Amino acid sequence: MARPRLDQVNVVVSDVPASRAFYSRLGIDFGAVDDPVWAAHHVSSEHDDHTPLDVDLDSTTFVHKWDEGWPGGPGLVLGFKMESREAVDELVDALEDDGAAVQQRPYDAFWGARYAVVSDPDGSAVGIMSPVDPARRSEAPAPA
Repeated sequence: MARPRLDQVNVVVSDVPASRAFYSRLGIDFGAVDDPVWAAHHVSSEHDDHTPLDVDLDSTTFVHKWDEGWPGGPGLVLGFKMESREAVDELVDALEDDGAAVQQRPYDAFWGARYAVVSDPDGSAVGIMSPVDPARRSEAPAPA
């Protein structure tokens, strides 16, 4: 089975602009442009040498658009990258066979990746994602 690679941290927050300001003070660069549609619900960091992982801030309302099993409230999602779309399905099946709860079954996400979310033994969310295929992108759901 393909080996997952830690690639992303999603921080689910109650106030995206406040959290953006806070994490910016800690050196995470979210860029200078605010998208008026998404600013209150989602922002992604600039991937650089200082922040080698993708860091996304997502609102507590938007998280349900990509993780139907989110238990509610703020929290963290560690994201692991797989080599292929099929590897996402295989890993989720193997983790479920080992007893992991599946919060979001593998699906073709609107941003073009195969994506799933499982719970670790303490219930924390762990995202599992394939590389993005631009040809598989679809319209994003409304953020709220």
